[in-house]
Amino acid sequence: MNGNLVRVTIPASTANLGPGFDALGLAFQLYSVVEMQKSEQTTIELVGKELQGTPADKSNLLYQIAAQLFEKAGLPVPELAIRASSDAPLTRGLGSSAAAIVGALVAANQLAGEPFTRDQLFEMATRLEGHPDNVGASMFGGIVVATMPEIADAPIPFIRLSPPVGLQALVVIPEFPLSTEKARNVLPQVYSKQDVVYNVGHSSLLVAALAQGRLDLLGQAMGDRLHQPYRAELVPGLKDILDGATAHGALGAALSGAGPTILCFFSTEEEREQLQEFVDRVMNGHGISYRVMILQPDEHGVQVEIHQT
Repeated sequence: MNGNLVRVTIPASTANLGPGFDALGLAFQLYSVVEMQKSEQTTIELVGKELQGTPADKSNLLYQIAAQLFEKAGLPVPELAIRASSDAPLTRGLGSSAAAIVGALVAANQLAGEPFTRDQLFEMATRLEGHPDNVGASMFGGIVVATMPEIADAPIPFIRLSPPVGLQALVVIPEFPLSTEKARNVLPQVYSKQDVVYNVGHSSLLVAALAQGRLDLLGQAMGDRLHQPYRAELVPGLKDILDGATAHGALGAALSGAGPTILCFFSTEEEREQLQEFVDRVMNGHGISYRVMILQPDEHGVQVEIHQT
């Protein structure tokens, strides 16, 4: 080993929040950790069951992205010792690939002497991921509202909001993976004007409600017609939960990213208990194995520690 060990902690995230397709992200207090250090030879250690099956050689996403950053900075690509762990399940719609991209970029940037700003790293992460919502939330924490610029290499326009006080999520994680590609392939190429207008109105209301802490408007504002109705066929129980959650304690409900994870927002213990009973009834009725997490929003985004070795 040589030089400093960089330890980066990255929050998981949810994207879309219903109508904000590829534009809204929210960070959660559920973390991945990437440790990176220059070394004599490249080694990749993957800790925990969530990362099982991920490649442990130079084809690993973390190494690939770190190498790209050194190249972009005009530096030779070093051999790296990488250690990674994640509390967030992969391919479940909680931004695991976005967290990996952000973690690798931030860690490599430290080792390279910080040639890039956080905003530049966000732009790189967005272009690697293809959309700004998850990577923005993982990078900056809180709620990120962003869109892709129309000019190819222009900065990514974004706004970061602090989550409303008291907002929590009951997160339902089915025990089956769903690839983003498969979830995108069920979406139509063309939408009706009514559905587009519906989503513009609802996503606008949702951002305004989040900005002003109007939890009472979330149920209405989180309605969506662009992706959730089409993905419901891939996620048993989704339609029942979206249709019934607000009548059973939820402030609002949505598919998390491309799924299959479903999230229901709440703010009181009473709402949580009512929601938990409702979710259990729906999921058990569909015969789906699942687990539930109660998650709080993360306010801090990616965090860096440097250890002298």
